[in-house]
Amino acid sequence: MFNFGFRKFIIRCRAVIVDEGKLLVVKHAKDAAFVALPGGHLEWGEDIKEGLCREIVEELGITPKIGRLLYVNNFIQGKRKQSVEFFFEVLNSDEYKDIKYARGTHANEISEIYWAKPTDKIYIMPQSLEEDFKKGNIISNEIRYIT
Repeated sequence: MFNFGFRKFIIRCRAVIVDEGKLLVVKHAKDAAFVALPGGHLEWGEDIKEGLCREIVEELGITPKIGRLLYVNNFIQGKRKQSVEFFFEVLNSDEYKDIKYARGTHANEISEIYWAKPTDKIYIMPQSLEEDFKKGNIISNEIRYIT
């Protein structure tokens, strides 16, 4: 996160973990209306893939094998915060198959982990990623930009 006066610029990296058509999602707060993909903020000087690996190990306790970049999301929150998120495919989804509880050092940041099906009534952020998941197009050979 970079602070330009009263403005903040945040870089996040997230994991797209798909197994047998299901997507691994997390809830950070029990009463959250939406789910997110595992991941988090990049630290100063950190490589994007290294940051994603660190975040997944901290949250879930399993080291990801990071594949292709799938999405880049750029969004503004209010008048003072801009975020850029990088979504990478994780290739070792079989190691996450039986995960029910976060086992990492930052597991307390997650209230729920589960495998979502495209037919589930869930709200995933960002919405276009949710739409691609429900259509079966979340993994592709092109990088998609979301704004």
